[in-house]
Amino acid sequence: MAHSKRSREICNVLFLCVAWYIVSSTNNVIGKTVLNEFPYPLTMTMVQLLSITILSGPLFNLWGIRKYVDISWNYYWKLIVPLAFGKFMASVLSHVSIWKVPVSYAHTVKATMPLFTVILSRLIMGEKQTLKVYISLIPIIGGVAIATLTEISFNMVGLVCALISTAGFSLQHIFSKKVLKDTKVHHLRLLHILGRLALIMFLPIWLYADFLNVIQDKAKTYQNYRIIILLFLDGVLNFLQNVIAFSVLHMVTPLTYAVANCSKRIFVIGMSLFILGNPVTSMNVLGMFMAIFGMLYYNKAKYDQRQEEKESILPYAHDWQQDKIAYPITQNGTKYTNGLSNGELNNLNNNFSYNSRTIRSKGNLLLS
Repeated sequence: MAHSKRSREICNVLFLCVAWYIVSSTNNVIGKTVLNEFPYPLTMTMVQLLSITILSGPLFNLWGIRKYVDISWNYYWKLIVPLAFGKFMASVLSHVSIWKVPVSYAHTVKATMPLFTVILSRLIMGEKQTLKVYISLIPIIGGVAIATLTEISFNMVGLVCALISTAGFSLQHIFSKKVLKDTKVHHLRLLHILGRLALIMFLPIWLYADFLNVIQDKAKTYQNYRIIILLFLDGVLNFLQNVIAFSVLHMVTPLTYAVANCSKRIFVIGMSLFILGNPVTSMNVLGMFMAIFGMLYYNKAKYDQRQEEKESILPYAHDWQQDKIAYPITQNGTKYTNGLSNGELNNLNNNFSYNSRTIRSKGNLLLS
């Protein structure tokens, strides 16, 4: 029975990963196709945020996802609002990068996310890394540099937007994990909250910057239903990609998710090269795979770091506790264990359990 249940779980994860790769690559290909004919990245972001807001509410209620979340206004303004702002800004810049440069190159640049994660976690949370983690950043930086120098369709605006959007997504990962831990909100409900708030914040910007241009460009909207259909598909696929990604993250360990995410990036790069046919050189491909290898090495180094932190603290604590409870004796009607009464021993055990939980929670604080 247990083996059958485990097999079903593995099959579910594999199915979700395959669906994630297909949906993500299709979403990127459609996004690039739309932006080539319809150069309005702000409108594409607006459609995606609208899709998340409209689809997530009814579907999440149908799935029975807990709606009520007790979040104070102070916490809301301090973390939720900046997260929503970062969500639409990173999305806009990501669309600008895909508009200006090939999808394969944009995703290679996004491989720099571990670099931004290390820097931002150090600045914001004071988190130090092991030497292996820092070494893993070298192939990432080198790979992106090679891909940049050999990119045939290079564009500086596209590169800068891709880098800034990647830094924005890194910040979202760091603070989303904190919000999930602090509020105990369901991960999909957080997606709905951020999507709805980002839509409200982004609407005035879109109306001012893009709305009139889109309305006046009738040749590319009203008379071309193909663009409208592709925009709709892009919004739905983006929503599905978010749901599947959050679901995979919920089902597997951070390391497994990180490896699956790297594999997804390779799949997206390969499918974009095959379908869109943008020209690449052998050195360009080398840079892409060098950066992806760096990501995989980084995730392995982060996993090893967490394991070392646990092993360096927990065995010592366990041995220390075991020494204290090894020899029970009774004196004057009171039971002692290595010089400790039962009440003192309970406090010792409680402290040990608390420390163990603290160590485990710190180890899972940051999504790599």
